Amino acid sequence: MPVAGQVREERSVVPATLRRHELETALLEFSSQPAPRRPLWVRPDAGYPGRLDLEVVLEERLASAHASAPGPAKAPTADAPYGATRYDENAELLRLTGVTKRFPGVVALDSVSFDLRRGEVHAICGENGAGKSTLMKIISGQYLPDQGSIIYKGNECHFASSLEAQAAGIAIIHQELNLVPHLSVAENIFLAREPHRGIFVDRARLRADAQRCLDRLGVDIAPGTLVRTLSVAQRQMVEVAKALSLDAEVLIMDEPTSSLTETETSQLFKIIHELKRAGVGIIYISHRLDEMAEIVDRVTVMRDGRYVSTDVFRDTTIDKVVARMVGRSLEDKFPPRTSVPTEEVLLSVDRLTRTNVFSPVSFELRRGEILGFAGLMGAGRTEVARAIFGADLPDGGTVRLGNETLTIRSPIDAIRHGIAYLSEDRKANGLSVNMPVASNVTLAHVDAVSNRFGFIRFATEAAVAQRYIDTLGIRTPSVRQIARNLSGGNQQKVVISKWLFRDSRVLFFDEPTRGIDVGAKFAIYELLDKLAAQGIGVVMISSELPEILGMTDRVAVFHEGDLVTILETRQTSQEEIMHYASGRVGAQHASGA
Repeated sequence: MPVAGQVREERSVVPATLRRHELETALLEFSSQPAPRRPLWVRPDAGYPGRLDLEVVLEERLASAHASAPGPAKAPTADAPYGATRYDENAELLRLTGVTKRFPGVVALDSVSFDLRRGEVHAICGENGAGKSTLMKIISGQYLPDQGSIIYKGNECHFASSLEAQAAGIAIIHQELNLVPHLSVAENIFLAREPHRGIFVDRARLRADAQRCLDRLGVDIAPGTLVRTLSVAQRQMVEVAKALSLDAEVLIMDEPTSSLTETETSQLFKIIHELKRAGVGIIYISHRLDEMAEIVDRVTVMRDGRYVSTDVFRDTTIDKVVARMVGRSLEDKFPPRTSVPTEEVLLSVDRLTRTNVFSPVSFELRRGEILGFAGLMGAGRTEVARAIFGADLPDGGTVRLGNETLTIRSPIDAIRHGIAYLSEDRKANGLSVNMPVASNVTLAHVDAVSNRFGFIRFATEAAVAQRYIDTLGIRTPSVRQIARNLSGGNQQKVVISKWLFRDSRVLFFDEPTRGIDVGAKFAIYELLDKLAAQGIGVVMISSELPEILGMTDRVAVFHEGDLVTILETRQTSQEEIMHYASGRVGAQHASGA
């Protein structure tokens, strides 16, 4: 595969095709979500650009890994135990030395060094804002470094675009998903690489090849399904399938399990083990540190844009990694609970239903309570919250807030009644990413910072935003910083600020710590407890059972659209919750008491 220099030298060979690729890429980059990139060169034996038979590719990679190894002792074997892959110490795929990247007023990376070997999973850990995403964007060609060198497969190169990096065999699974909502799953997986029969797209082969990618991941999604109808977790699996279809030698996984359940995560890990044995180098970024023991060979820690350490994972501990990440020791994962639920029912939901989405659901939320929603992907947790918030209209049932029966036909009605919903996809549904922090904080209550003529009082807006920046510890250079430039944890705090400024009485948090580092998670947990202590009713929807057990008073368990039961958190366990969530216990619709 060509490296960046070769790509530039060979451009005269395919001028028309390249111009078309670049034009399409330029047009796609004007959309609200970054577009997937089209590789310029593909395997010569492929039936069409980007066509992939995963089994064949893995066999070829495994044979190549054995052939290139200096001796049998170094070669990764198919029956090697998980987490114990042996790789050739000299089989270095990628090395970065002294990489620096500056943005106006910020040094995002300060002389960072990193290396990746064939057949290993090298994790990069750090708090939000540590520089992990910037480093990955440099490797994948989205940014050019200001200083430093990149050695890829023995050649120094700087990729001028993600097209060049992809052509050279580097693929990335972004934390913020890069899918086109109005296209199908199959069209997204092979976007701009569709199989053709003459001048027409071969739809049958497109669906068949997409189905093979999805089957490999154990995902029950029809290739013809429109992406906009999928949940965030399902979209994440489509993103993984798309990356695997590129036949990459370096695969960057940025928070690939942040929205996945334990079952889906386990299936993904099986694929990672297969890729390791086939000689693929994997850069793995995740804030779920406990899961790394299953797949990670080495771990590099970054803090404040600087390199801190690299260790063989089995020779270190999670506590040491966390201490290096945050610069201090975190003794407890969850803060002590100070809130105590009262007997007063704040929100009452009675037989709320949406045909073909979820069955009649009934539950109560008490003042000062944190109620958890648990269940597998597609169980109906998010759908129930969206129906209460008015984002999706229910077909029946009642919602009461205190003694008042509510009529909610849109989110505006819910907001006026003091009900707020923090979406699991904060960038798509929670933030206006191109607006400043101050504008986002006041977005749900603009009237409060406007004069009687309807004009915004910017000094008042800035003062309000600064108050929440100080209260919640939002790390931003100023209230005028564009929200897109903040780290994930700080973006989440901005969304929370928006609803706090609106004086909401009930808050639905959908995956509130998705893609957030351990230090920021603890701060979010403290905030949830503080909100409950103020008498606000909190519903936490989470795929992380330790989070559910550590932060809630009760947990409502969903299975395939049914609210199966409601359990007292102190009297239950992960095993019991999974027992109900997996459908092993017959549906027993809870009344919510």
